[in-house]
Amino acid sequence: MKSSKKGFSVFIKPLFLLVDIFILNLLILLIGINSKPLFFFHVYVLVCWVILSFATGFYETKRFSKVIHTFASLIRQFLIFTLVLYAFIGFFKQPGISRLDLGKYFLISFITIAFVKYLLLFLLNKYRKVLGGNFRNVVVIGNNKKTHQLIETFEQRSDFGYKFQKKFCVRDKGFKLDDCFNYILDNQIDEIYCSVAELTNKQLRQIVGFTDNNLKVLKFIPDNKDIFTKKLSFDYYGYVPVLSFREIPLDDPINKFAKRGFDILLSLAVLIFILSWLTPLIFLLIQLESKGPVFFMQKRNGLDYREFYCYKYRSMKPSTSGKQTTKGDARVTRIGKFIRKTSIDELPQFINVLKGDMSVVGPRPHMVKHNEDFSRKVDKFMVRHFVKPGISGLAQVSGFRGEIETDKDIVNRVKYDIFYIENWSLLLDIKIIFLTVFNAVKGEEKAY
Repeated sequence: MKSSKKGFSVFIKPLFLLVDIFILNLLILLIGINSKPLFFFHVYVLVCWVILSFATGFYETKRFSKVIHTFASLIRQFLIFTLVLYAFIGFFKQPGISRLDLGKYFLISFITIAFVKYLLLFLLNKYRKVLGGNFRNVVVIGNNKKTHQLIETFEQRSDFGYKFQKKFCVRDKGFKLDDCFNYILDNQIDEIYCSVAELTNKQLRQIVGFTDNNLKVLKFIPDNKDIFTKKLSFDYYGYVPVLSFREIPLDDPINKFAKRGFDILLSLAVLIFILSWLTPLIFLLIQLESKGPVFFMQKRNGLDYREFYCYKYRSMKPSTSGKQTTKGDARVTRIGKFIRKTSIDELPQFINVLKGDMSVVGPRPHMVKHNEDFSRKVDKFMVRHFVKPGISGLAQVSGFRGEIETDKDIVNRVKYDIFYIENWSLLLDIKIIFLTVFNAVKGEEKAY
């Protein structure tokens, strides 16, 4: 039996949908869209919005969703909705509709719906936190570091709406699944979280059977001691379920196109408005200390481990050494110290981005020799080469840039890189770019 305490949850998504439809139709009247007949435009907007919402999963916001994920769904929904709106003019031959009015309608709709969506989510979170409504009773089966972290999250984030009731220690003497099942039924538990690491296959089958027969939600906590991530996904080949170990968003052609378009626009802007005047200036400053070329080119490994020449402003005295730069390195010139500290030396890599060797954001490429060394001693290191390398990356803005002093540095860098690869979004790229600029202005301790 499902708990009656959460029975009204089924009305939350329809409520959000109805509020948005009301806003969209009200704004048509307020802005004065000149459609003939106007009723037809109202119906068109209604039908298109509902279809798009289901297609994009716009109302599939989870109670634990991050703000940035909600914003990403808003961007995606409205980008497609705008194309649909402008298609209405030509497809239904409506020359009387002003494109400027449609632009105003799009902008005001986006701002209004975004504001209302965040407001409703905020009020819903407050309702859960303050009044204790819309909650789920949960139990955890397992006793380890992961289950402790999960329980701590349940207890600290009351706005998520989970009420932790009990933890069952599988390894305790006298533990019986039947006792666990009786507790779940007697206390109207809604969701069960199981640590896979502590359960046998037989116990897992029993739990799955119990939850299926009693309409309970079952979720698993993976054992990831030996891997960095397990973002698994299911596909069906006919009627046969096939489990994919890793899902990479950039394998999707639309995501790949969006990222490449963003890379081209940003790299062109940097080349035209910054590198066009900065390169001659850097050249003159470099020549004052050390005669030689303004650019330094070095072989790196990129997408699918293919080699390419990575461009940088030369910050060191001419050298054939492949040794990694260290703190206080005598090879670094005075102007070199400045451009490395501010990451200006990385700007020529926008040429690599325009050529298609790199992306603005992605795992930082290492020298070929270092790649060969790391691939032998760091597990999952080669996963970084499933996507194009970047000028900056999640690992770099998270404190893992510069010299690799210990094995822990490269292990953590790989963890962040894999997380980025499996959780890519255009908004995440933008966030990393802003953090990179902020860190460059502030100056970083490991930038030498």
